[in-house]
Amino acid sequence: MRILIAGFQHETNTFAPSRADWAAFNRGDSFPAYQRGAAMLQALQDVNIPIAGFARAARARNWRVIPSGWAGASPSAHVTRDAFERISADLLEDLRAALATGLDAVYLDLHGAAVAEHADDAEGELLARVRKLMGPDLPLVASLDLHGNITARMFELSDAMVAYRTYPHIDMADTGARAAALLEQRVALGRRQAVAVRRLPYLIPLNAQSTWTEPAQGLYHRMGEIETRYAASLSFCMGFPAADFAECSPVLWAHADTEALAHAAADAFFAEVSPPGQWRTEVLNASDCTARALALASEASAPVVIADTEDNPGAGGDSNTTGLLHAFIAQGAGRAHPEKVAFGLLYDPDTALAAHAAGTGAVIERAIGRSVPIYSGMSPPPLAGRFRVRQLSDGRTTLAGPMMTGAPVNLGPSACLEIDGVLIAVVSGKTQLLDRVLLGMVGIDAQAMRIIGVKSSNHFRADFTPIASHVLVCKSGAPMAADPADLAWQHLPPHTRTRP
Repeated sequence: MRILIAGFQHETNTFAPSRADWAAFNRGDSFPAYQRGAAMLQALQDVNIPIAGFARAARARNWRVIPSGWAGASPSAHVTRDAFERISADLLEDLRAALATGLDAVYLDLHGAAVAEHADDAEGELLARVRKLMGPDLPLVASLDLHGNITARMFELSDAMVAYRTYPHIDMADTGARAAALLEQRVALGRRQAVAVRRLPYLIPLNAQSTWTEPAQGLYHRMGEIETRYAASLSFCMGFPAADFAECSPVLWAHADTEALAHAAADAFFAEVSPPGQWRTEVLNASDCTARALALASEASAPVVIADTEDNPGAGGDSNTTGLLHAFIAQGAGRAHPEKVAFGLLYDPDTALAAHAAGTGAVIERAIGRSVPIYSGMSPPPLAGRFRVRQLSDGRTTLAGPMMTGAPVNLGPSACLEIDGVLIAVVSGKTQLLDRVLLGMVGIDAQAMRIIGVKSSNHFRADFTPIASHVLVCKSGAPMAADPADLAWQHLPPHTRTRP
């Protein structure tokens, strides 16, 4: 078979302060920079992302893949019209060329929670354009992020879809391989499999969704048991609870050869995931979280890791707020554990450049970070003081942890600054702290720390949990509300609750 493959990845927080323009898809911050054609496949073939897993599975089946483009940008507010239309135009141009020489199927590596300035259901719009060009008969399959807000339009337009089963997402390439298996099944059957879809009537907070903790850990295990029982393929997208449009919600679905099997599998799994009480979780404010971390660190033999979840650049924050950092300084965390308290990644390009201009060992006087509009007014002010430049970096490294293994990162001029015994990793590009090498890049040994504040919600768990004594979650006053009920929703339907 000849299969066109392409990717479009964006997780849109419609309440966030910054939009994803064309430059965001070309920077290569936390996602590989935009690539097209053979160069795309070569650049991504060893990265833990779905399109690489699909390509490997295709080659194992002696299918021929025809690479189009792969576009990914850090989570933020809306994808601009210009960026979306550029990505769409490239894909459709490549699809026309492939159809002219013979094409058997299309595979798309999608996120599922993208919102463009002119299209609330950005993936649905892209699928509609692809389907219109390829016609109703050729198979169209897609892989999806576990945080997708999957729409009725997407189910209508695709032959099959499959989502990640881990958060942190360490099974991305495996999900691409599962998409290949669904395509193979579709071709063998000669028609679409039946699909049964179930929606939950409430939003699930991001910090309750980790598959490293309950309830999600056990639920995804039971998903496999139900699949086996009903000969079905199940997926569960827990949703991205910060996209203000009508179909923002958790959704599960089952593909099977018959309607009866698909509905039986969907009903069995819905009974497991739908009880709301299991999705409630504890989140502490910055002051209480720091106090608890200090108490734990006095006894622990390994770092206490704090998720600065509301400023997670993997969920629409800009990684530049200082609520947790202020708490560290106010409570003397660095004085209690000199140079054993770390915080990052703080996005502040101007401060990073000032550190490079001053040089290693210099002391610079700055106000670092920013105060930004948030759901409750404004985030805490920048942290002003005298900072010693401990180490400098060009911001280039390769991820080595379970998330995005092998992906190159370019965060621009970066530095480790120290104030009152607290080490701060300052960078010029936005990415969440999901891999210890991002601290090592500026000379901070994560394993040697007593307390680490990470701007991430759950992805950090894959690489930091093995070295952590405890993991706490902090509500520090930043753009990504830890509680979806704090957000000023306008477009959710009345039957969708903002809390479980």
